Amino acid sequence: MDDETGALIAAARQRMSKQWVPNRFIGLLETREVPKGHLRALAGELHRLVGSDRRSFALLASRFPSAPAGDLFLTMAQGESQALSLLLDFASALGMDEADLTAYEPRPLAQAYPAYLTQTALHGTRSDIALALLANAAESGDQYTRVADALCKQYGLDEQAVAHFRFFADTPQELLDQAAETLRTGLAEGDDSGQAVRTARMVHAYELAFWRALSEDIVRGRASADHTRTAKGQ
Repeated sequence: MDDETGALIAAARQRMSKQWVPNRFIGLLETREVPKGHLRALAGELHRLVGSDRRSFALLASRFPSAPAGDLFLTMAQGESQALSLLLDFASALGMDEADLTAYEPRPLAQAYPAYLTQTALHGTRSDIALALLANAAESGDQYTRVADALCKQYGLDEQAVAHFRFFADTPQELLDQAAETLRTGLAEGDDSGQAVRTARMVHAYELAFWRALSEDIVRGRASADHTRTAKGQ
């Protein structure tokens, strides 16, 4: 990795660190406080998110077909296809099938992340997505690892059921190398480095918003239950 690429990743992560907050949904998952119905919601939201991301990466591959960008985005689209297949095992463990996932009514704010990615795929540069991947992969992977571990430890799911989360927990080094080369090529051909950093920050913020949207209903439900118990005790 050259100095310019490393500096941009560091700049993006520095911006991202200012907006970091603890992931409340995963925290609740690790203490077995996420009801099964909300696990089904997680499956439904991910089904829409991953399907949208697959289309976004396919669009990017068509916009930037030359190597290394074309190879990167095609590989990412293929990865989303694999992740969608693995998600069916998670859904099945919760008593859901593909028809249930398709019929699921999504939370608007949980789908802000894939909507932003689609916007970037339509109008952004190859460097925007490449830097977003490089800057976010480690933190995002850690969160998926925590989800998989909590589902196994707290909810008794087996490794087949959590394979979707294990898949996203580990970004192959080859893919990161492709992203770094795509970023170098894009910058050399005039892509805006400032816009790439901004995109990486926004992707990070929208990923946080996804998890926050999932936790809000749980928190509201607990607050309502506490209020009801208090009222009955008066």
